[in-house]
This record gives sequence, C-alpha cells and structure tokens, in this order.
Amino acid sequence: MTTAFDPAAYGRGIADIYDVTVGNLPTEATVEQLCLLAEGGPVLEFGIGTGRLAVPMAQRGHQVAGIDGSPEMVEILRDKPGGENIPVTVGDFSATRVEGEYALVALTTNTIYALPSQAAQVACFRNAAAHLRPGGRFVVEAWVPDPGAFRRGSALRLLSLSEDVVLAEAARISPAEQLMATTKVRLTAGGVRLLPANHRYAWPAELDLMAQLAGMEREHRWADWTRSPFTDDSTNHVSVYRLPG
Repeated sequence: MTTAFDPAAYGRGIADIYDVTVGNLPTEATVEQLCLLAEGGPVLEFGIGTGRLAVPMAQRGHQVAGIDGSPEMVEILRDKPGGENIPVTVGDFSATRVEGEYALVALTTNTIYALPSQAAQVACFRNAAAHLRPGGRFVVEAWVPDPGAFRRGSALRLLSLSEDVVLAEAARISPAEQLMATTKVRLTAGGVRLLPANHRYAWPAELDLMAQLAGMEREHRWADWTRSPFTDDSTNHVSVYRLPG
C-alpha cells in the first residue's frame, strides 16, 4: 500500500469536480466556527484547495492565506469571485513556510490523513505552530478510525444515492501501519469516475500528542462544527489546539 508521496496527486485527479463532491458538507457551520476561533485575526488554511472555506471567510472580512499541494485546485480557487485576492503558496503544507503570524491555522476535511506518515503529520503540527502568533489556534477536522468496519482488511460501502449520482467507496486497510487506500466510484449519466486517495489515519489521542510535541495544548474537542459533545459514539472530531500566549 506504500507509494511515494506526491502532494499534488489528489487534486490532480479530482479538482474539476471537487466542489460537487463536497456539496453536502456543512460549509456554513464550518466557516462560522473558523471565524469565531480566529477572533478577527488572520487565518492560514493548510490544504486550501478550491477555496470552499477560504472564499466565504474572506467575504466576511478575514485576512486569509493558504498552502496547497495542487496547482489544479488552486487554479479553480483563482476563478472564483474574490479567490484571485487570496494569497496561496503551492507546496507541501507539512513543510512549506509562508510569511506572517496567524491567529488561526485550519486543516479541515480529513486532510491531515493525506500526509503519508506519522513523521509528516508531526511535522505538520510543528509547521502550524511555527505560523501561529502567541495564543493562536490550530484546528483539525478528521474522522475517527474504525478498523472494525473492515472484513479481512477490505470494505465496500454506499456513500450516497440519488436519481442523478451514485457514490460508493472501496477501501483496504493496514492496521499495523495505520494506512488506508480508498477509491470512490462516482456513477452518473455521463459515466463512471474513479477517485483514489491514500490515508495515514491517526487516533485523536495520537493527534493530541503531536500537538504537545509542537508546543500546543488541546483547548476543545467537538463531534462536529456545531460543537456537539465528543463521545464514544462520535465518528468525527473537530480538535482545537492552542499555542500558549
């Protein structure tokens, strides 16, 4: 399952339809919470992509910048009203540095798992901390690993079903390495589209330790962007880490 890491690979395969595939995500609630966490200060988004979150944050008056590995995703951001004014650096967000100090660094939509190893994820936390001003926050959104959903290391599930689109996902897991390879299969009247991705998943407590190694402390953990309590049954989490001020 191990392949050479290419930060541009995911965007190259999905950029043209990315906004359609995330249309059911709680964008408005996410933007609302990110703005509250930023407390009026500048925001840096790791994995800014097509600007699903960055553009509405900028429209609310926030200073927003981003880092993304995919030139194709950034090109779509540039074509959106206001997107051309958001400074974006193309690069690996676990290592790429940009100028400035930020009140908030955001890494949403499971994108922490796009990094290929624990070492890369630790580096990402340290890179986030390096961009924060004293008292600044780093927020990570991710799904909670569930190896029990797999049978003999494989799983096939239906993600959504409508008259126009059927979306399914085939997955293979390596619990020993905490690696998962997935391919979403999107069927429409226009044909079949395969959307592959690789994930190095991590447990919430493991992410907490990464934050500590980067000099941050966990401030909040919610089950979603409406700040629902995180419980044993939660399948996702929004974790907020803070740099001491």
